[in-house]
Amino acid sequence: MLAVCGEALIDLLPADSVTYAAKPGGSPANTAVALARLGSEVLLLARLSEDLFGQQLREHLLRNGVDLSRAVRADDPSGVAVVTRDAAGSASYRFALDGAADWQWRPQELLDLPPGVVAVHAGSLALARPPGGAVVESWLASQRAGCTISIDPNLRPDLLPSLDVARAQVARWLALADVFKASTEDVQLLHPGADPVEIALTWAAAGPALVVVTAGADGVIAVSNGVVLRLPAEPVKVVDTVGAGDTFTAGLLHALAGVGLLGGRLTGLDEAEVLSALRYAGRAAAVTCGRVGADPPTAADVPD
Repeated sequence: MLAVCGEALIDLLPADSVTYAAKPGGSPANTAVALARLGSEVLLLARLSEDLFGQQLREHLLRNGVDLSRAVRADDPSGVAVVTRDAAGSASYRFALDGAADWQWRPQELLDLPPGVVAVHAGSLALARPPGGAVVESWLASQRAGCTISIDPNLRPDLLPSLDVARAQVARWLALADVFKASTEDVQLLHPGADPVEIALTWAAAGPALVVVTAGADGVIAVSNGVVLRLPAEPVKVVDTVGAGDTFTAGLLHALAGVGLLGGRLTGLDEAEVLSALRYAGRAAAVTCGRVGADPPTAADVPD
Protein backbone atom coordinates (compact mmCIF):
# COMPACT_ATOMS: atom_id res chain seq x y z
CA MET A 1 0.00 0.00 0.00
CA LEU A 2 1.03 3.60 -0.70
CA ALA A 3 -0.03 6.57 1.44
CA VAL A 4 -0.49 10.21 0.45
CA CYS A 5 -0.76 13.11 2.90
CA GLY A 6 -2.00 16.54 1.93
CA GLU A 7 -4.74 18.77 0.61
CA ALA A 8 -7.91 18.09 -1.34
CA LEU A 9 -9.18 21.29 -2.96
CA ILE A 10 -11.90 22.30 -5.38
CA ASP A 11 -10.63 23.54 -8.75
CA LEU A 12 -12.88 26.08 -10.44
CA LEU A 13 -12.24 25.37 -14.12
CA PRO A 14 -13.41 27.72 -16.88
CA ALA A 15 -16.38 26.12 -18.67
CA ASP A 16 -16.89 29.10 -20.98
CA SER A 17 -16.21 32.84 -20.93
CA VAL A 18 -18.47 33.46 -17.90
CA THR A 19 -18.95 30.08 -16.17
CA TYR A 20 -16.75 27.93 -13.96
CA ALA A 21 -17.19 24.23 -13.18
CA ALA A 22 -16.28 22.93 -9.71
CA LYS A 23 -13.97 19.91 -10.05
CA PRO A 24 -12.07 17.92 -7.40
CA GLY A 25 -8.38 18.81 -7.20
CA GLY A 26 -5.47 19.50 -4.90
CA SER A 27 -2.06 18.08 -5.75
CA PRO A 28 -1.90 15.29 -3.11
CA ALA A 29 -5.53 14.27 -3.73
CA ASN A 30 -4.85 14.18 -7.48
CA THR A 31 -1.84 11.97 -6.83
CA ALA A 32 -3.90 9.61 -4.69
CA VAL A 33 -6.59 9.30 -7.36
CA ALA A 34 -3.97 8.71 -10.06
CA LEU A 35 -2.33 5.98 -7.96
CA ALA A 36 -5.68 4.28 -7.41
CA ARG A 37 -6.60 4.44 -11.10
CA LEU A 38 -3.24 2.95 -12.06
CA GLY A 39 -3.95 0.03 -9.74
CA SER A 40 -2.11 0.86 -6.53
CA GLU A 41 -3.76 0.44 -3.16
CA VAL A 42 -3.67 3.97 -1.72
CA LEU A 43 -4.51 5.58 1.63
CA LEU A 44 -5.14 9.34 1.74
CA LEU A 45 -4.51 11.31 4.92
CA ALA A 46 -6.44 14.53 4.43
CA ARG A 47 -8.68 16.93 6.32
CA LEU A 48 -11.96 16.97 4.38
CA SER A 49 -14.51 19.66 5.13
CA GLU A 50 -18.10 18.77 5.91
CA ASP A 51 -19.31 21.52 3.53
CA LEU A 52 -20.75 20.80 0.06
CA PHE A 53 -17.36 21.02 -1.63
CA GLY A 54 -15.92 18.64 0.96
CA GLN A 55 -18.74 16.18 0.30
CA GLN A 56 -17.97 16.40 -3.42
CA LEU A 57 -14.30 15.71 -2.74
CA ARG A 58 -15.08 12.75 -0.47
CA GLU A 59 -17.43 11.19 -3.03
CA HIS A 60 -14.87 11.65 -5.81
CA LEU A 61 -12.08 10.05 -3.80
CA LEU A 62 -14.19 7.09 -2.68
CA ARG A 63 -15.55 6.56 -6.20
CA ASN A 64 -11.97 6.26 -7.45
CA GLY A 65 -11.01 3.67 -4.85
CA VAL A 66 -9.00 5.86 -2.47
CA ASP A 67 -9.02 4.65 1.15
CA LEU A 68 -10.30 7.47 3.40
CA SER A 69 -10.22 5.56 6.68
CA ARG A 70 -7.53 7.97 7.97
CA ALA A 71 -9.17 11.15 6.61
CA VAL A 72 -10.37 13.71 9.16
CA ARG A 73 -13.91 15.11 9.01
CA ALA A 74 -13.40 18.84 9.54
CA ASP A 75 -15.73 21.74 10.33
CA ASP A 76 -13.42 24.19 8.51
CA PRO A 77 -14.29 25.19 4.91
CA SER A 78 -12.85 23.59 1.78
CA GLY A 79 -10.08 25.39 -0.07
CA VAL A 80 -10.71 26.61 -3.62
CA ALA A 81 -8.36 27.15 -6.57
CA VAL A 82 -9.49 29.26 -9.54
CA VAL A 83 -7.81 27.94 -12.68
CA THR A 84 -6.86 29.94 -15.77
CA ARG A 85 -5.47 28.35 -18.93
CA ASP A 86 -3.32 30.07 -21.54
CA ALA A 87 -3.54 29.36 -25.28
CA ALA A 88 -1.18 26.38 -24.93
CA GLY A 89 -3.26 24.78 -22.18
CA SER A 90 -0.82 25.65 -19.39
CA ALA A 91 -2.64 26.32 -16.12
CA SER A 92 -2.19 29.07 -13.55
CA TYR A 93 -4.02 29.38 -10.23
CA ARG A 94 -5.55 31.88 -7.82
CA PHE A 95 -6.44 30.54 -4.40
CA ALA A 96 -9.06 31.10 -1.71
CA LEU A 97 -7.51 29.24 1.21
CA ASP A 98 -7.83 31.27 4.41
CA GLY A 99 -9.00 29.05 7.25
CA ALA A 100 -9.38 26.02 4.98
CA ALA A 101 -9.54 22.56 6.52
CA ASP A 102 -6.34 21.38 4.81
CA TRP A 103 -3.94 23.50 6.90
CA GLN A 104 -5.33 22.81 10.39
CA TRP A 105 -3.57 19.51 11.17
CA ARG A 106 -3.13 18.65 14.86
CA PRO A 107 -0.53 16.10 16.00
CA GLN A 108 -3.20 13.73 17.35
CA GLU A 109 -4.80 13.54 13.88
CA LEU A 110 -1.73 11.99 12.22
CA LEU A 111 -1.09 8.50 13.56
CA ASP A 112 1.54 5.93 12.63
CA LEU A 113 0.95 4.40 9.21
CA PRO A 114 -0.69 0.95 9.19
CA PRO A 115 1.37 -2.18 8.44
CA GLY A 116 1.94 -2.75 4.75
CA VAL A 117 2.48 0.88 3.74
CA VAL A 118 5.77 0.98 1.83
CA ALA A 119 5.85 4.69 0.98
CA VAL A 120 4.20 7.97 1.85
CA HIS A 121 3.99 10.92 -0.55
CA ALA A 122 3.48 14.49 0.67
CA GLY A 123 4.14 18.04 -0.37
CA SER A 124 2.46 21.02 -1.97
CA LEU A 125 0.49 23.44 0.18
CA ALA A 126 -0.33 21.18 3.13
CA LEU A 127 3.37 20.71 3.84
CA ALA A 128 4.17 24.40 3.42
CA ARG A 129 1.32 26.36 5.00
CA PRO A 130 1.00 27.10 8.71
CA PRO A 131 -0.15 25.99 11.14
CA GLY A 132 -0.48 22.42 9.88
CA GLY A 133 2.62 22.27 7.68
CA ALA A 134 4.98 21.88 10.62
CA VAL A 135 2.77 19.08 11.97
CA VAL A 136 2.90 17.20 8.66
CA GLU A 137 6.67 17.70 8.40
CA SER A 138 7.26 16.35 11.90
CA TRP A 139 4.98 13.40 11.20
CA LEU A 140 6.87 12.55 8.00
CA ALA A 141 10.11 12.45 9.96
CA SER A 142 8.52 10.07 12.46
CA GLN A 143 7.41 7.69 9.67
CA ARG A 144 10.73 7.61 7.85
CA ALA A 145 12.06 4.52 9.65
CA GLY A 146 9.28 2.37 8.26
CA CYS A 147 8.79 3.52 4.68
CA THR A 148 10.07 5.48 1.70
CA ILE A 149 9.36 9.23 1.77
CA SER A 150 8.36 11.05 -1.44
CA ILE A 151 7.99 14.85 -1.59
CA ASP A 152 6.86 17.24 -4.33
CA PRO A 153 7.19 20.91 -3.23
CA ASN A 154 4.79 22.08 -5.98
CA LEU A 155 5.52 25.69 -5.09
CA ARG A 156 2.91 28.40 -5.67
CA PRO A 157 4.54 31.84 -6.13
CA ASP A 158 1.54 33.83 -4.88
CA LEU A 159 1.42 31.85 -1.62
CA LEU A 160 5.09 31.88 -0.62
CA PRO A 161 5.79 33.87 2.57
CA SER A 162 9.23 34.65 1.13
CA LEU A 163 11.89 32.98 -0.98
CA ASP A 164 14.14 32.60 2.04
CA VAL A 165 11.42 30.71 3.92
CA ALA A 166 10.71 28.52 0.87
CA ARG A 167 14.40 27.70 0.45
CA ALA A 168 14.69 26.77 4.11
CA GLN A 169 11.61 24.54 3.82
CA VAL A 170 12.98 22.80 0.75
CA ALA A 171 16.31 22.21 2.50
CA ARG A 172 14.49 20.43 5.34
CA TRP A 173 12.36 18.41 2.94
CA LEU A 174 15.43 17.27 1.01
CA ALA A 175 16.83 15.87 4.26
CA LEU A 176 13.60 13.90 4.75
CA ALA A 177 12.96 12.68 1.21
CA ASP A 178 14.07 9.55 -0.60
CA VAL A 179 12.27 10.66 -3.78
CA PHE A 180 12.14 14.40 -4.48
CA LYS A 181 10.17 15.45 -7.55
CA ALA A 182 9.98 19.08 -8.65
CA SER A 183 9.42 21.08 -11.83
CA THR A 184 11.60 23.55 -13.68
CA GLU A 185 9.14 26.22 -12.46
CA ASP A 186 10.02 25.25 -8.88
CA VAL A 187 13.73 25.43 -9.71
CA GLN A 188 13.49 28.86 -11.33
CA LEU A 189 11.35 30.23 -8.51
CA LEU A 190 13.88 29.17 -5.88
CA HIS A 191 17.02 29.77 -7.95
CA PRO A 192 16.34 32.23 -10.78
CA GLY A 193 18.53 31.61 -13.82
CA ALA A 194 20.08 28.43 -12.41
CA ASP A 195 20.74 25.32 -14.50
CA PRO A 196 18.14 22.69 -13.50
CA VAL A 197 20.74 19.95 -13.86
CA GLU A 198 23.09 21.65 -11.40
CA ILE A 199 20.23 22.19 -8.96
CA ALA A 200 19.14 18.55 -9.28
CA LEU A 201 22.71 17.42 -8.50
CA THR A 202 22.86 19.74 -5.50
CA TRP A 203 19.52 18.46 -4.24
CA ALA A 204 20.58 14.84 -4.68
CA ALA A 205 23.72 15.51 -2.64
CA ALA A 206 21.47 16.71 0.21
CA GLY A 207 19.93 13.29 0.74
CA PRO A 208 17.35 11.93 -1.71
CA ALA A 209 18.24 8.74 -3.58
CA LEU A 210 16.23 9.97 -6.57
CA VAL A 211 15.69 13.57 -7.66
CA VAL A 212 13.42 14.24 -10.63
CA VAL A 213 12.83 17.59 -12.34
CA THR A 214 10.04 17.70 -14.90
CA ALA A 215 10.47 20.23 -17.69
CA GLY A 216 7.23 20.07 -19.68
CA ALA A 217 7.90 19.84 -23.40
CA ASP A 218 11.64 19.56 -22.67
CA GLY A 219 11.20 16.22 -20.93
CA VAL A 220 12.59 15.03 -17.62
CA ILE A 221 15.90 15.31 -15.74
CA ALA A 222 16.72 12.84 -12.99
CA VAL A 223 19.69 12.21 -10.71
CA SER A 224 20.26 8.78 -9.18
CA ASN A 225 23.54 7.56 -7.67
CA GLY A 226 25.19 10.77 -8.86
CA VAL A 227 24.29 10.01 -12.50
CA VAL A 228 22.25 12.49 -14.55
CA LEU A 229 19.51 10.86 -16.61
CA ARG A 230 17.47 12.60 -19.30
CA LEU A 231 14.31 11.58 -21.10
CA PRO A 232 12.42 13.45 -23.84
CA ALA A 233 8.81 14.43 -23.32
CA GLU A 234 6.12 12.05 -24.50
CA PRO A 235 4.35 13.33 -27.63
CA VAL A 236 0.92 14.73 -26.82
CA LYS A 237 -1.46 17.43 -27.98
CA VAL A 238 -1.79 19.42 -24.76
CA VAL A 239 -5.36 20.28 -23.79
CA ASP A 240 -4.75 21.11 -20.14
CA THR A 241 -1.80 20.69 -17.75
CA VAL A 242 -3.94 20.53 -14.57
CA GLY A 243 -2.94 17.39 -12.66
CA ALA A 244 -0.17 16.39 -15.06
CA GLY A 245 2.62 16.71 -12.50
CA ASP A 246 0.58 14.82 -9.92
CA THR A 247 -0.03 12.02 -12.43
CA PHE A 248 3.71 11.91 -13.13
CA THR A 249 4.42 11.47 -9.42
CA ALA A 250 1.80 8.73 -9.17
CA GLY A 251 3.16 6.93 -12.22
CA LEU A 252 6.69 7.08 -10.84
CA LEU A 253 5.72 5.69 -7.43
CA HIS A 254 3.40 3.08 -8.94
CA ALA A 255 6.19 1.83 -11.21
CA LEU A 256 8.80 1.78 -8.43
CA ALA A 257 6.39 -0.10 -6.17
CA GLY A 258 5.63 -2.56 -8.94
CA VAL A 259 9.23 -3.77 -9.01
CA GLY A 260 9.54 -3.87 -5.23
CA LEU A 261 11.81 -0.86 -4.81
CA LEU A 262 9.81 1.04 -2.18
CA GLY A 263 9.95 0.48 1.56
CA GLY A 264 13.32 1.94 2.53
CA ARG A 265 16.00 4.40 1.52
CA LEU A 266 16.22 3.30 -2.16
CA THR A 267 19.96 2.72 -1.94
CA GLY A 268 21.51 1.05 -4.95
CA LEU A 269 18.83 2.03 -7.46
CA ASP A 270 19.44 0.45 -10.85
CA GLU A 271 19.62 2.92 -13.76
CA ALA A 272 17.47 0.76 -16.02
CA GLU A 273 14.77 0.48 -13.35
CA VAL A 274 14.77 4.24 -12.81
CA LEU A 275 14.52 4.95 -16.54
CA SER A 276 11.68 2.47 -16.90
CA ALA A 277 9.76 4.11 -14.04
CA LEU A 278 10.36 7.58 -15.49
CA ARG A 279 9.10 6.49 -18.92
CA TYR A 280 5.95 5.06 -17.40
CA ALA A 281 5.38 8.24 -15.39
CA GLY A 282 5.84 10.35 -18.52
CA ARG A 283 3.36 8.28 -20.51
CA ALA A 284 0.78 8.52 -17.74
CA ALA A 285 1.23 12.30 -17.43
CA ALA A 286 0.89 12.72 -21.19
CA VAL A 287 -2.56 11.10 -21.05
CA THR A 288 -3.62 13.63 -18.40
CA CYS A 289 -2.32 16.50 -20.55
CA GLY A 290 -4.66 15.38 -23.31
CA ARG A 291 -7.72 15.76 -21.06
CA VAL A 292 -9.55 18.65 -19.41
CA GLY A 293 -8.90 19.01 -15.68
CA ALA A 294 -7.18 16.61 -13.30
CA ASP A 295 -8.35 13.41 -15.01
CA PRO A 296 -5.56 10.82 -14.65
CA PRO A 297 -5.52 7.58 -16.64
CA THR A 298 -6.18 4.01 -15.64
CA ALA A 299 -3.44 1.47 -16.27
CA ALA A 300 -5.23 0.42 -19.45
CA ASP A 301 -5.05 4.02 -20.75
CA VAL A 302 -1.26 4.22 -20.46
CA PRO A 303 0.38 3.19 -23.75
CA ASP A 304 3.11 0.50 -23.71
